Amino acid sequence: MKTFLRLATLSCTLAAAFAAHADPAVIFDMGGKFDKSFNEAAYRGMERWKKETGKPYLEFEIANETQREQAIRRMAERGASPIIGIGFGQASSIEKVAKEFPKLKFAIIDMVVDAPNVQSVVFKEHEGSFLVGMMAAQASKTGKVGFVGGMDIPLIRKFQCGYEQGAKHANPKVETYANMTGTTGAAWNDPARGGELTKAQFAKGADVVFAAAGGTGIGVYQAAKDAGKLAIGVDSNQNHLQPGTMLTSMLKRVDVAVYNVAKGHKPGLTVLGLAEGGVDYAMDEHNAKLVTADMKAKVDAAKADIISGKLKVVDYMAANACK
Repeated sequence: MKTFLRLATLSCTLAAAFAAHADPAVIFDMGGKFDKSFNEAAYRGMERWKKETGKPYLEFEIANETQREQAIRRMAERGASPIIGIGFGQASSIEKVAKEFPKLKFAIIDMVVDAPNVQSVVFKEHEGSFLVGMMAAQASKTGKVGFVGGMDIPLIRKFQCGYEQGAKHANPKVETYANMTGTTGAAWNDPARGGELTKAQFAKGADVVFAAAGGTGIGVYQAAKDAGKLAIGVDSNQNHLQPGTMLTSMLKRVDVAVYNVAKGHKPGLTVLGLAEGGVDYAMDEHNAKLVTADMKAKVDAAKADIISGKLKVVDYMAANACK
């Protein structure tokens, strides 16, 4: 009996030790971890954590929507913690599995899951999009700018709404065009369709197009390069993809969000905007010649005003703006 109790105690101790030293896990969503956009930003965040800590992490790339819950549960069964789901599409799976494994930590990027062991990280995309909208309107020679979204959901409308507000702030007479790629997850990885929509907007007179469409954006940038027009990247700094064509990129610091979660999980809601360094616009050697000092000064002034509260950017998901 004593031997059994000692073994049971040892088993519990080992289980506790394993939980205390569990490796984090990241579940990349549709498009793959090297999508040059959202997933890849998450990958960079985990790699930064790995480099700083010297510890490993687990990962899985979703090939189809049915794999989400299975992948998350598999990580939980292995004792991974925190388990980070990349993208709003994983919210329901995170919610379900988190209830089944209450002692493990979970996180969802881009959606809110109300559970005691889940950290939800969302962004003020409208603030960053406002800045690149200003940039687009200032760079446009025709007074017409475009937007190509991925899947037609409120989150992407949020990008569009902020972009249009920024463009009109810089030029009240600017005309804006917008198209969504589709209504399913395939809309995030359709470069051909992205290129077609961009060409159609160019035909209407637009000369700057902002893509908030994941891998579909690659087609937008190629179309802009071929037409001698300008494009704006999203999520990651994509200026290097088509140097001389990319006016800037709207940075959505998914890398920062994922790194922070891996470093120190905090249950509850985390909101990242300009003030928190969660969104911004990109400047580097690839777009330095496209952005004048005057353009940058005006955008930076607006950025400071947004952070201070002097300038309000309406959130599509919280108001009726842009609807």
